[in-house]
Amino acid sequence: MSQPITITKEDIFHQFQYSCKIPEIIEQIVSRKVIISAAEKAGIQVETEELQKVADQIRLTNQLNSADDTWKWLEKHHLSLDDFEEIVYTNLISNKLLNYLFADQVEPYFFENQLNYMGAVMYEVILSDEDLAIELFYSIKEGEMSFYDVAHKYIQDVELRRKGGYLGAISRRKLKPEISAAVFTATPPQVLKPIYTSKGVHLILVEEIIQPELKNTLRLQIMSDLFSEWLKQQLEQVEVLRNFE
Repeated sequence: MSQPITITKEDIFHQFQYSCKIPEIIEQIVSRKVIISAAEKAGIQVETEELQKVADQIRLTNQLNSADDTWKWLEKHHLSLDDFEEIVYTNLISNKLLNYLFADQVEPYFFENQLNYMGAVMYEVILSDEDLAIELFYSIKEGEMSFYDVAHKYIQDVELRRKGGYLGAISRRKLKPEISAAVFTATPPQVLKPIYTSKGVHLILVEEIIQPELKNTLRLQIMSDLFSEWLKQQLEQVEVLRNFE
């Protein structure tokens, strides 16, 4: 029969220390306090119906389909019902603060920065040999080989090779500047001249340039980006007093 092991709160705290997670946890704690404080100063209120809706969303996300499922989940994470209600409140107040601060700033921000939200449908092959990359580029241009032929022959990754080097729709912000500059001046469908980066020599086929539209998904992304930047600035101004005794 195995010997039982007792785990205390001190053990958990020490484990956070040993795993070097304390700075991360402190940032999360300070962030929550900053958000709640800012919401209170702004006079943001929450309604019971709003709390219930967020609670239902959390249950749905965690597949808590019954009261029994919820209690087991709380027990697993060592949470009380009051703790769960605080989680719900923090989620709701964060979203309401985000909307309060930035809902009216989305459209002007988008129009000022819409180039950053462009995307491109791309195929890519990365080579280590510059001369080979140039040779393959001209072979494709002259119709001696297709981009798919090059991808199938020179891509090492099996899944990427099967897709012919297809990367999907890539946001401009996720591309290296030297690649972005070439991609977004292309006239699709176009194979770009070899581009040199620290990863190697890139052969890229630009299939399509995607113009950004301010739909709900992008609107939420912009608000989230603005909120993250705001929170970062707030954290830089906070003096954290630690009392671990």
